[in-house]
Order: sequence, then structure tokens, then C-alpha cells
Amino acid sequence: MSLTTEPRAVRLIKLKDVMYITGLARSTVYKYIADGIFPKPVSLGERNVAWVESEIQDWIFAKIAQRDEEFDS
Repeated sequence: MSLTTEPRAVRLIKLKDVMYITGLARSTVYKYIADGIFPKPVSLGERNVAWVESEIQDWIFAKIAQRDEEFDS
């Protein structure tokens, strides 16, 4: 990070929260990651991962935009 940029607050959330926010099942989250259509988790250590909350929110907003484009067509 350059010295001229202000640091951004980043919140990491666990799988349980990702599932709650998105309504997806655990297996679906990992399938979507494998398919390259869902944000990848950040490794926090051995067998411990979390997701960047803003990336999950961006994914949700993209799904909403996709719905709106399909609905308007």
C-alpha cells in the first residue's frame, strides 16, 4: 500500500455468516468457488478461512444487477 492512500477498513467474516448473508448452503458456496463464480476465502491459518465482507456484498449486488438486466430485457 502506498503512503498516500488511506487504509480501508476490511472486515473478514466466517462461513456461517457467508451462508446467512447469501442464503447459500456450505456445499454451494464451495461449488461456486470451484466454478470461479464466488469470492475466494482468505486463509487465516491451518483449516481456518474467512471471506472479505465487501466482496460478498459485491457478489450479491452483481446478482441483483443481473436479475434486473434479465427482467428489463
